[in-house]
Amino acid sequence: MSTPLCAENITVGIALFMFFKKRKYDNLTDLVASCQQQDRAAQHIFYERYKRKMLGICQRYTRTVSEAEDIFQEAFIKIFKHIDELREPELADQWVKKTIIRTALTYYSLTTKKEQVYTVITEEELNLETTDGPDIISRMDLEVLLTIIRELPDGYRTIINLYLIDGYTHAEISQMLSITESTSKSQLSRGKDLLIKRIQQHGGVEYERSRKRS
Repeated sequence: MSTPLCAENITVGIALFMFFKKRKYDNLTDLVASCQQQDRAAQHIFYERYKRKMLGICQRYTRTVSEAEDIFQEAFIKIFKHIDELREPELADQWVKKTIIRTALTYYSLTTKKEQVYTVITEEELNLETTDGPDIISRMDLEVLLTIIRELPDGYRTIINLYLIDGYTHAEISQMLSITESTSKSQLSRGKDLLIKRIQQHGGVEYERSRKRS
Protein backbone atom coordinates (compact mmCIF):
# COMPACT_ATOMS: atom_id res chain seq x y z
CA MET A 1 0.00 0.00 0.00
CA SER A 2 1.45 3.33 -1.06
CA THR A 3 1.98 6.16 1.42
CA PRO A 4 -0.64 8.93 1.02
CA LEU A 5 0.72 12.11 -0.57
CA CYS A 6 0.51 14.93 1.95
CA ALA A 7 2.16 18.27 2.64
CA GLU A 8 4.40 16.76 5.34
CA ASN A 9 5.74 14.06 3.00
CA ILE A 10 6.39 16.63 0.27
CA THR A 11 8.27 18.87 2.71
CA VAL A 12 10.42 15.95 3.90
CA GLY A 13 11.09 14.93 0.30
CA ILE A 14 12.22 18.43 -0.64
CA ALA A 15 14.45 18.64 2.43
CA LEU A 16 16.10 15.31 1.59
CA PHE A 17 16.57 16.36 -2.04
CA MET A 18 18.24 19.64 -1.01
CA PHE A 19 20.39 17.81 1.54
CA PHE A 20 21.77 15.31 -0.96
CA LYS A 21 22.10 17.99 -3.63
CA LYS A 22 24.23 20.04 -1.24
CA ARG A 23 26.26 16.99 -0.23
CA LYS A 24 26.94 16.13 -3.85
CA TYR A 25 29.07 19.25 -4.33
CA ASP A 26 30.17 19.97 -0.77
CA ASN A 27 33.66 21.08 -1.84
CA LEU A 28 35.37 22.61 -4.84
CA THR A 29 37.14 19.38 -5.78
CA ASP A 30 33.83 17.50 -6.05
CA LEU A 31 32.30 20.34 -8.03
CA VAL A 32 35.16 20.45 -10.54
CA ALA A 33 35.13 16.65 -10.88
CA SER A 34 31.41 16.73 -11.68
CA CYS A 35 31.95 19.52 -14.22
CA GLN A 36 34.66 17.43 -15.87
CA GLN A 37 32.02 14.73 -16.33
CA GLN A 38 29.74 17.35 -17.93
CA ASP A 39 27.24 17.30 -15.08
CA ARG A 40 24.83 20.09 -16.04
CA ALA A 41 23.81 20.86 -12.47
CA ALA A 42 27.46 21.13 -11.44
CA GLN A 43 28.22 23.39 -14.40
CA HIS A 44 25.39 25.69 -13.39
CA ILE A 45 26.64 25.89 -9.79
CA PHE A 46 30.22 26.43 -11.00
CA TYR A 47 29.08 29.23 -13.32
CA GLU A 48 27.08 30.94 -10.57
CA ARG A 49 30.00 30.59 -8.14
CA TYR A 50 32.14 32.88 -10.29
CA LYS A 51 29.62 35.00 -12.15
CA ARG A 52 29.52 38.11 -9.97
CA LYS A 53 33.21 38.38 -9.12
CA MET A 54 34.53 37.49 -12.57
CA LEU A 55 32.08 39.77 -14.34
CA GLY A 56 33.46 42.52 -12.12
CA ILE A 57 36.98 41.71 -13.32
CA CYS A 58 35.78 41.83 -16.93
CA GLN A 59 34.32 45.27 -16.30
CA ARG A 60 37.69 46.52 -15.04
CA TYR A 61 39.32 45.59 -18.33
CA THR A 62 36.60 46.95 -20.62
CA ARG A 63 34.97 50.23 -21.58
CA THR A 64 31.36 49.05 -21.46
CA VAL A 65 29.19 46.56 -19.59
CA SER A 66 28.20 44.86 -22.86
CA GLU A 67 31.87 44.24 -23.71
CA ALA A 68 32.42 42.81 -20.23
CA GLU A 69 29.46 40.45 -20.63
CA ASP A 70 30.71 39.28 -24.03
CA ILE A 71 34.16 38.55 -22.61
CA PHE A 72 32.70 36.76 -19.59
CA GLN A 73 30.56 34.48 -21.75
CA GLU A 74 33.43 33.74 -24.14
CA ALA A 75 35.71 32.96 -21.20
CA PHE A 76 33.27 30.48 -19.72
CA ILE A 77 32.93 28.68 -23.03
CA LYS A 78 36.72 28.20 -22.87
CA ILE A 79 36.57 27.21 -19.21
CA PHE A 80 34.06 24.42 -19.74
CA LYS A 81 35.81 23.32 -22.93
CA HIS A 82 39.17 22.96 -21.16
CA ILE A 83 38.14 22.10 -17.61
CA ASP A 84 39.42 18.54 -18.16
CA GLU A 85 42.91 20.07 -18.23
CA LEU A 86 42.55 21.33 -14.65
CA ARG A 87 44.61 18.76 -12.72
CA GLU A 88 44.48 20.56 -9.38
CA PRO A 89 40.81 21.34 -8.66
CA GLU A 90 41.72 23.22 -5.48
CA LEU A 91 43.35 25.85 -7.73
CA ALA A 92 40.17 26.40 -9.75
CA ASP A 93 39.71 29.96 -8.45
CA GLN A 94 43.10 31.07 -9.79
CA TRP A 95 42.63 29.13 -13.04
CA VAL A 96 39.25 30.72 -13.73
CA LYS A 97 40.55 34.23 -12.99
CA LYS A 98 43.57 33.75 -15.25
CA THR A 99 41.31 32.51 -18.07
CA ILE A 100 39.02 35.51 -17.65
CA ILE A 101 41.93 37.98 -17.80
CA ARG A 102 43.56 36.30 -20.81
CA THR A 103 40.24 36.31 -22.65
CA ALA A 104 39.89 40.04 -22.00
CA LEU A 105 43.41 40.65 -23.32
CA THR A 106 42.73 38.56 -26.42
CA TYR A 107 39.51 40.48 -27.03
CA TYR A 108 41.31 43.81 -27.14
CA SER A 109 44.22 42.49 -29.18
CA LEU A 110 41.73 41.42 -31.83
CA THR A 111 39.42 44.44 -31.75
CA THR A 112 41.87 47.29 -31.20
CA LYS A 113 44.80 48.27 -33.38
CA LYS A 114 48.12 48.24 -31.57
CA GLU A 115 48.74 51.94 -32.16
CA GLN A 116 45.38 52.65 -30.51
CA VAL A 117 46.07 50.38 -27.55
CA TYR A 118 49.38 52.00 -26.67
CA THR A 119 48.18 55.57 -26.82
CA VAL A 120 50.71 58.36 -26.57
CA ILE A 121 49.44 61.06 -24.24
CA THR A 122 50.38 64.67 -24.86
CA GLU A 123 52.82 66.76 -22.85
CA GLU A 124 49.87 68.85 -21.68
CA GLU A 125 48.23 65.76 -20.19
CA LEU A 126 51.47 64.89 -18.39
CA ASN A 127 51.96 68.43 -17.08
CA LEU A 128 50.86 67.77 -13.51
CA GLU A 129 52.29 67.26 -10.07
CA THR A 130 52.15 63.57 -9.11
CA THR A 131 54.01 63.64 -5.79
CA ASP A 132 50.70 63.07 -3.97
CA GLY A 133 49.75 60.22 -6.31
CA PRO A 134 49.65 57.35 -3.77
CA ASP A 135 47.84 59.52 -1.22
CA ILE A 136 45.19 60.76 -3.63
CA ILE A 137 44.54 57.23 -4.88
CA SER A 138 44.28 55.80 -1.35
CA ARG A 139 41.69 58.43 -0.43
CA MET A 140 39.44 57.58 -3.38
CA ASP A 141 36.19 55.69 -3.06
CA LEU A 142 36.82 52.27 -4.64
CA GLU A 143 33.84 52.36 -7.02
CA VAL A 144 34.74 55.87 -8.20
CA LEU A 145 38.37 54.85 -8.69
CA LEU A 146 37.41 51.80 -10.76
CA THR A 147 35.10 53.95 -12.88
CA ILE A 148 37.94 56.37 -13.63
CA ILE A 149 40.28 53.48 -14.48
CA ARG A 150 37.72 52.11 -16.93
CA GLU A 151 37.69 55.47 -18.72
CA LEU A 152 41.46 55.39 -19.38
CA PRO A 153 42.79 54.57 -22.87
CA ASP A 154 42.93 50.81 -23.47
CA GLY A 155 46.69 50.37 -23.03
CA TYR A 156 46.94 52.28 -19.77
CA ARG A 157 43.82 50.65 -18.35
CA THR A 158 45.20 47.20 -19.19
CA ILE A 159 48.62 47.77 -17.63
CA ILE A 160 47.18 49.36 -14.48
CA ASN A 161 44.80 46.43 -14.03
CA LEU A 162 47.47 43.80 -14.63
CA TYR A 163 50.19 45.38 -12.48
CA LEU A 164 48.50 47.42 -9.75
CA ILE A 165 45.32 45.41 -9.19
CA ASP A 166 45.94 41.81 -10.30
CA GLY A 167 49.58 41.69 -9.22
CA TYR A 168 51.35 40.56 -12.39
CA THR A 169 55.03 41.44 -12.78
CA HIS A 170 56.40 43.40 -15.72
CA ALA A 171 58.05 40.18 -16.96
CA GLU A 172 54.68 38.39 -16.94
CA ILE A 173 52.93 41.35 -18.57
CA SER A 174 55.53 41.50 -21.33
CA GLN A 175 54.79 37.86 -22.20
CA MET A 176 51.02 38.27 -21.97
CA LEU A 177 50.95 41.36 -24.21
CA SER A 178 53.95 40.53 -26.44
CA ILE A 179 55.74 43.73 -25.46
CA THR A 180 59.06 44.45 -23.79
CA GLU A 181 59.39 44.92 -20.05
CA SER A 182 60.54 48.50 -20.62
CA THR A 183 57.36 49.19 -22.60
CA SER A 184 55.29 47.75 -19.77
CA LYS A 185 57.07 49.96 -17.23
CA SER A 186 56.72 53.04 -19.44
CA GLN A 187 53.01 52.41 -20.01
CA LEU A 188 52.48 51.94 -16.26
CA SER A 189 54.27 55.19 -15.42
CA ARG A 190 52.34 57.19 -18.00
CA GLY A 191 49.10 55.45 -17.10
CA LYS A 192 49.50 56.31 -13.41
CA ASP A 193 50.23 59.94 -14.31
CA LEU A 194 47.10 60.15 -16.41
CA LEU A 195 45.06 58.33 -13.76
CA ILE A 196 46.13 60.84 -11.09
CA LYS A 197 45.25 63.75 -13.36
CA ARG A 198 41.81 62.25 -14.04
CA ILE A 199 41.33 61.80 -10.28
CA GLN A 200 42.31 65.42 -9.68
CA GLN A 201 39.88 66.52 -12.38
CA HIS A 202 37.16 64.40 -10.83
CA GLY A 203 37.83 66.04 -7.46
CA GLY A 204 37.49 69.50 -9.02
CA VAL A 205 34.20 68.56 -10.65
CA GLU A 206 32.84 67.17 -7.39
CA TYR A 207 33.92 70.34 -5.55
CA GLU A 208 32.10 72.53 -8.07
CA ARG A 209 28.97 70.38 -7.75
CA SER A 210 28.99 70.57 -3.96
CA ARG A 211 29.61 74.34 -4.08
CA LYS A 212 26.61 74.85 -6.36
CA ARG A 213 24.40 72.72 -4.10
CA SER A 214 25.38 74.71 -0.98
